Amino acid sequence: MEKDAKIYIAGHNGLVGSAILKNLKAKGYTNFVLRSHNELNLTDQIAVADFFRKEKPEYVFLAAAKVGGIVANNTYRAQFIYENLMIQNNVIHNSYLNNVKKLVFLGSTCIYPKDADQPIAEDALLTSPLEYTNEPYAIAKIAGIKMCESYNLQYGTNFLSVMPTNLYGPQDNFNLETSHVLPAMIRKMHLGKCLEAGAWEAIRKDLDIRPIDGISGASAEAEIIAVLEKYGVSVDTDTRHAKVEIWGSGKPMREFLWSEEMADATVFIMEHVNFLDLKNVIIKTSKDEVRNTHINVGTGKEISIKDVAYLIKNSIGFEGELYFNTEKPDGTMRKLTDVSKLHSLGWKHSVEIDEGIKRIYDWYIKYQ
Repeated sequence: MEKDAKIYIAGHNGLVGSAILKNLKAKGYTNFVLRSHNELNLTDQIAVADFFRKEKPEYVFLAAAKVGGIVANNTYRAQFIYENLMIQNNVIHNSYLNNVKKLVFLGSTCIYPKDADQPIAEDALLTSPLEYTNEPYAIAKIAGIKMCESYNLQYGTNFLSVMPTNLYGPQDNFNLETSHVLPAMIRKMHLGKCLEAGAWEAIRKDLDIRPIDGISGASAEAEIIAVLEKYGVSVDTDTRHAKVEIWGSGKPMREFLWSEEMADATVFIMEHVNFLDLKNVIIKTSKDEVRNTHINVGTGKEISIKDVAYLIKNSIGFEGELYFNTEKPDGTMRKLTDVSKLHSLGWKHSVEIDEGIKRIYDWYIKYQ
């Protein structure tokens, strides 16, 4: 990419999109076309077509998506499949129509079968059933991969797909109804710590920034206590002993990647990798069928939910109890990515989970 090339980042205010923008600016790129959701609804086919015709971006990062944790995915199944399909279809198709030089589409490792062999290589895609709770989202992301592959094969485009593992970092979603597991645990333990200390000013400040079910810092103390209990944060009023609920047994293994490293990997791929390059490392059948050109992006390391919960507990300084509610779903028990393709292309992570937890909590407190 030329430093003055016109770059469109779809989802530039989100977890990964904001990190991509920060990364590109640090590397000297200067020409960005950006639109917030309020300025451009990517599910609107006509609006997206008009935007591409007018702006003519040369490079596109497709980081916009409807995302959430296990509760949101399982509750809003129709919204997750519809909105993600519409976003992808509109951006990818209009990138083709307007001669975008290169596009990178961001998916998720939830695209892989629930019982895939570990670590999961790219060629595990579509080999057996998906995890039920996030099946609609996963199917949308699989469609995005196949759309990029198909446009490349039929039209000669240069559209790449990257599949990040569980991400966390600045600008993360700390909404207790829709967030992923790591930011949810950080916020719940932070609030538990505040409850134990009787730090009501800090609790009210937290709720003013991120209200829960309409409850803000201006709400009555009893209302605040009730909504926190609803989301698994409680305190014994006599002993000041706090308890935080974690969904599931704590046994599932997860791989976590710092979002700014995901951004760095994505920019690296945009700068250095082309679709034709990937033909040297993809799986080809005897019929010469080109499949699984997407790239896993992760650390290749895993940790149990229980262990990461206690890492967060110790890092935050929460002295209360962690309660693992086995009546709640665990989701996929193990989901470790095989990152050998990524490594062969020349990129490896450097931020480990313990350092990442310190960074994300420092960020959370800074922007309280």
